[in-house]
Amino acid sequence: MSATKHGDPRIQYISDSIRAIPDFPHKGIMFRDVTTLLLDHKAFKDTIDIFVERYRDQKIDVIVGIEARGFIFGPPIALAIGAKFVPMRKPRKLPGPVIRQEYSLEYGTDCIEMHVGAIEKDERVVLIDDLIATGGTLGAAIKLLDQVGAEIVECGCLIELVDLKGREKLSGKPLYILVEYEGE
Repeated sequence: MSATKHGDPRIQYISDSIRAIPDFPHKGIMFRDVTTLLLDHKAFKDTIDIFVERYRDQKIDVIVGIEARGFIFGPPIALAIGAKFVPMRKPRKLPGPVIRQEYSLEYGTDCIEMHVGAIEKDERVVLIDDLIATGGTLGAAIKLLDQVGAEIVECGCLIELVDLKGREKLSGKPLYILVEYEGE
């Protein structure tokens, strides 16, 4: 589901605040830079407000933010709805015992980790990240949450690069998007 399809007037403003940088980090890539959104108080607030409005009455226990930009959007959402915030990080960034999930990249593999015991069985969770492209990271996060028995209510992302078909790697979990880009 996309907020753009529901006619929220804030969405166009949010979309306009996201800078497109051609050929970054490699030739042929159109990078969607959310740092310009963060410079615009109204765009940043509108983004958080839309997610808060969506999740406020859904009895969410945990907001999980995926490194790194999920750490920007996740905590204010968690605070506003009265949920705890749990970070999922790249390897060797979290102190203490962790559980991990590897996932495939175009050339090789990567991994995300979460503290053991950060999420309890049956807790209602929303995964937050800035962008879904190929879906590898978000798909790995879902598998990690499945390992601990969490109830994944939804995945929420600011941006979806539709042509990369990342939602196909989400094991059927619902995905809520604010801004969609095609032809990337």
